[in-house]
Amino acid sequence: MLPPYTAAYEPTTVDERGLWMEADERERQLRDSPLRIRNGGIEAYVRSVLCRTVGPERCAGVRVYVMEVPAFNASMMPNGAMEVWSGLFLRVHDEGELAAVIGHEFAHFELRHGLRGFKARRGTTDVMAWLGVLGGISNTPVGGTQMALVGSLYRFDREQEAEADLLGLRYLSASGYPAGSAPALWQSVMAEEDARAVGHGQRPGQKYASGFFDTHPTNLHRATILAGEAAKLPAGGDARAEAYRRAIAPLLPRLLAAQVKINDFGGSDYILSSLASAGGGWSAELLYARAELFRLRGHPRDLQVASGLYRDARAAGYAGPELDRNLGLALLRNGQTDEGRTALSAYLAASPGASDAPAIAALIAH
Repeated sequence: MLPPYTAAYEPTTVDERGLWMEADERERQLRDSPLRIRNGGIEAYVRSVLCRTVGPERCAGVRVYVMEVPAFNASMMPNGAMEVWSGLFLRVHDEGELAAVIGHEFAHFELRHGLRGFKARRGTTDVMAWLGVLGGISNTPVGGTQMALVGSLYRFDREQEAEADLLGLRYLSASGYPAGSAPALWQSVMAEEDARAVGHGQRPGQKYASGFFDTHPTNLHRATILAGEAAKLPAGGDARAEAYRRAIAPLLPRLLAAQVKINDFGGSDYILSSLASAGGGWSAELLYARAELFRLRGHPRDLQVASGLYRDARAAGYAGPELDRNLGLALLRNGQTDEGRTALSAYLAASPGASDAPAIAALIAH
């Protein structure tokens, strides 16, 4: 059973009205932000998945804002506005996994976690302030007690995350999406983190227990608990992977370009490989993005790999003139001057009015 739902909910206390006022102002900023992705119908699509997940009645008042931020995140404000970062769309592979994320965020909203968290933080800081005053008056050490209070606050945050995980899983199961989509998502997130660590020359590894100051359960703990709970629920049906790929296809080049530029070779290469595996192979867009990833890292061996990937992308159907430009730049940097000039000349022939045309012409003439 899902929790009872109240339509057209309005804040009832001074604290909650204050939180809603802050949320209304934040929503106005999101609505007018230059980072908001308004094309491609992506906001309407996310909302349709949310309605399928939590039901049309629950999602009726939700507003969705998709922001161009190449990181894995989504959140929901107390007033019913949902913010989704664009990096999320490269990390989920079907509607089931997307539903797991936005269902979790909706669970925070329905459980009024924003208000409960606000009251907990205010109460804890008030007690800590009074402890400091009383300790000063009586000359009694209170540092240990204050630290215990801080720990209880972080534990409270982790408990709220666990509550939202379980309610989100119930939404997922009731919607008909596969219940296993939630743990599968966190397994993928862990694999990306490991790939990122290796890319930075660090040792990969996942913790099971959260640290003292962690506000969320660890990804390993989350995946383990969700897998166990999902096994108790009906398996569910179609994750609608093909529908998901069609929905993000118009934005895919933009999403890939933003991901490649964040200087995370290991994590980005994992994401590209994961997308290729989920989509049935390396598409022209994915090959081009991987070529860019190697070119931007810029080791001599990377430039050689990038040149081959650019040619593979062209053979797969990539037709953008920027391919010749970036292929030419990679070839020039790797000492293949004649081939590089030929590629750059092809770029200028296709884009004579490009803003970088004078600079490219100078490189050819150099």
